[in-house]
Amino acid sequence: MILRAEGLRKLYGEVCALDGVSLAIDAGEFVSIIGPNGAGKSTLINVLTGVLRPTAGAVTFKDRDVSGLGPARLARLGIARSFQLVQIFPDLTVLETLQAAVVSRLGRGTRLFASLAADREVQEGAIDVAELFGLGEKRHVPAKQLPQGDKKLLDVASAFALRPELILLDEPTSGVSTADKTTIMESLVSASKRIGVRAIIQVEHDMDIVFAYSDRIIALHEGRVLADGPPAAIEADRRVVDTVVGRRARAG
Repeated sequence: MILRAEGLRKLYGEVCALDGVSLAIDAGEFVSIIGPNGAGKSTLINVLTGVLRPTAGAVTFKDRDVSGLGPARLARLGIARSFQLVQIFPDLTVLETLQAAVVSRLGRGTRLFASLAADREVQEGAIDVAELFGLGEKRHVPAKQLPQGDKKLLDVASAFALRPELILLDEPTSGVSTADKTTIMESLVSASKRIGVRAIIQVEHDMDIVFAYSDRIIALHEGRVLADGPPAAIEADRRVVDTVVGRRARAG
């Protein structure tokens, strides 16, 4: 067991976003979290990645309580989520965006970008990840000039640059074409094997992507786990189909 959440509750005032959510992630799993808007998916990812401290319950990573530790400390322990640095620093090039992640992994956050080009370990680490995600030829292109599919790919690549054991991705294929979605998913699956990522958790709305790539699917509804099982079991569960999956399963 690489990650476990027990009885997670998260309150925003009187609003209960998570209401007793428990889950366990094994090494080697690709797990998708699905649910309608307001189901608690983003809150769950934020709790699992330490952005938010749960009101009740605990998150353990490799048997260590990591509840509320924060993304930076979790990254050093081996948990990462996509940075979305393209939105935060659109003027950085592809290489500089990946360098920022490598610098974080190596604990060199005080270094200026002007000196990073001379840092061989940072430079090589960023180039390796760029090549891994097919962005090598675009490494000097400002992120804001990339096509949308490449921007999403760079977001995912920045998380992989941390070389985590567990990676969490929030809507990795949103806003891109079907062809780009496939490219992103194939790239991240291939990259995870190459760099030794032990498990992947993603929040995803595209049910075709969810059913094509997941080993297990966790369906949330109103802050609770509605169902947790392999794709075939989820697709056969009428409650989940009616509440979350919708037309895809009925059409199948």
